[in-house]
Amino acid sequence: MKKQKSSSVGNSAEGGEKLLNKGDKRIPQDSIKSTPISRMAALGGTGAKVGINYLKYYGKRAMAGGAASSKETHALERDEKNAGAIYDTFSKLKGGPLKLAQMLSIDKNLLPPAYARQFVQAQYSVPPLSYPLVARTFRRDFGKDPLDLFETFGREAAHGASIGQVHKASLKGKQYAVKVQYPGVADSLKSDLRVVKPIALRILGLRERDVDLYFHEVETRLLEETNYELELERSIHLSKASAHLPNVEFPEYHPELSSRNILTMKWIDGMPLDQFADGDATQVERDSIGQALWDFYAHQVHDLNLFHADPHPGNFLVSGKNLCVLDFGCTKQITREFYRKQFRFLDPAIPDNPVLLEEALRDLDVIIPSDKEKEITQIMMLCRTWLDLLALPFRSGNFDFGDPVFLKSIYDLGDENRKADNLRTMKGKRGSPDTIYVNRAFFGLYSLLGRLRARVKVSLPEWLNQ
Repeated sequence: MKKQKSSSVGNSAEGGEKLLNKGDKRIPQDSIKSTPISRMAALGGTGAKVGINYLKYYGKRAMAGGAASSKETHALERDEKNAGAIYDTFSKLKGGPLKLAQMLSIDKNLLPPAYARQFVQAQYSVPPLSYPLVARTFRRDFGKDPLDLFETFGREAAHGASIGQVHKASLKGKQYAVKVQYPGVADSLKSDLRVVKPIALRILGLRERDVDLYFHEVETRLLEETNYELELERSIHLSKASAHLPNVEFPEYHPELSSRNILTMKWIDGMPLDQFADGDATQVERDSIGQALWDFYAHQVHDLNLFHADPHPGNFLVSGKNLCVLDFGCTKQITREFYRKQFRFLDPAIPDNPVLLEEALRDLDVIIPSDKEKEITQIMMLCRTWLDLLALPFRSGNFDFGDPVFLKSIYDLGDENRKADNLRTMKGKRGSPDTIYVNRAFFGLYSLLGRLRARVKVSLPEWLNQ
């Protein structure tokens, strides 16, 4: 693998110089709407734009009459305008709205193409906040400016994300990554999500009454992400519990330089995972990093039942032969009972046994008591198709995630399901909210391994072999 200029803590801006380019979306913001009322007004304005675009679309569609191609063109125009307006507002508000965009962008199955193209920016390019706002957070939490705590502190962000941004600092010969939370994010999160919910439901084509439990789960996880004290605790715990994994590295955390809104850790130099994956790494190097990534998730999900639930490229670096895990802001704890219900589907006997499959689906509330025979048949056919596909790596022992047919099959099936009217119109609350972050972890994992084109040794959890 050719040596490339290193970057740190996700997708850095190479010391910050890119932030000064005119027209660059990463030019620092001098202010952020931090009160619930101002943020609701911004989101409400975006909702109005979306509504106007829908009215224009319906007008053009009526004018198009029966011309299917014209209707499709107008629908694409509508989605492009709506997606651009929504992402522009989300990226400026940051916090819950931007995090939701980031979450949705990980699973390409969820979104129409125009939204997927816009929202994927939430993983890479977020306008950072200017230094005075960062200094204000330090004064509020520590009663001191950044340079009262550190010998040097980068005025420009090395990396901007949805909840906070990272600055490079130094003290007594050591380099630190200092994550600073955006002002007002925690206080306004609940009101943000109330306004964002109808926009998200319209994009996804879902009914509010059927997904309330899922939105509550997302809200709970996002509130946890705004608590840097909790993140510090879980980061230390998960790093220690996973320290034995080969070729996996974690930063050293510094509680004495951390607070409710500031989290300080060791600075790690390395190459962002997406750059490594898209570069000229050898197959041996790709396989090694891919195996480290797989082992990291397998250990946390199957052994700890507490796992890193934010698998986008910005949260990982490649440093030498190691995969570095940078951010434990989004973690998910699942009970052993739910874990058994969810991963029971990996049992090779279930997909081909209709009795066992229906029993497992009822146990997880995917099939509910009010379902008629027709609905049960549709659900079982769909689930068997998904199981045959998603469980394929576990059945293979050694799996080549670089096979383009595999990921394309997942995306094609997801797109087909997203457009299926019979699935969207099924009534009732289905499944456990806990599945959101389990599915997010594995869809993100499969996507990253596919981008790495890695060949990985995969095995079933030990308890399934007993």
